[in-house]
Amino acid sequence: QVQLVESGGGLVQAGGSLRLSCAASGRTFSTYAMGWFRQAPGKEREFVAAISWSGSNTYYGDSVKGRFTISRDNAKNTVYLQMNSLKPEDTAVYYCNAEITATRRGTAFPGNYWGQGTQVTVSS
Repeated sequence: QVQLVESGGGLVQAGGSLRLSCAASGRTFSTYAMGWFRQAPGKEREFVAAISWSGSNTYYGDSVKGRFTISRDNAKNTVYLQMNSLKPEDTAVYYCNAEITATRRGTAFPGNYWGQGTQVTVSS
């Protein structure tokens, strides 16, 4: 079992930055890949980013490439999502996910474990 708790969401102006954090507990953190998805009202869930268990491989959805950076600190059991150059269309609830499977084509299959979500709102 894995428990995930996100933090760091909030309201920011377009062009600004936010950093999301996801703290994990339960199984040994360094044994599984982590990722982020988001969902805006009335839209389907969208893959944002993923990182391998070691941190050596990262994957991004097309809409965030070049603006968002995923990282992890296995000593702190935490994964981060640094979001720069935010746009109003980035407004969504962001969910942390464990055991994600991602591809180089910018797609991903979620794992079994989800956080509760954190709201990110970008004003124009």
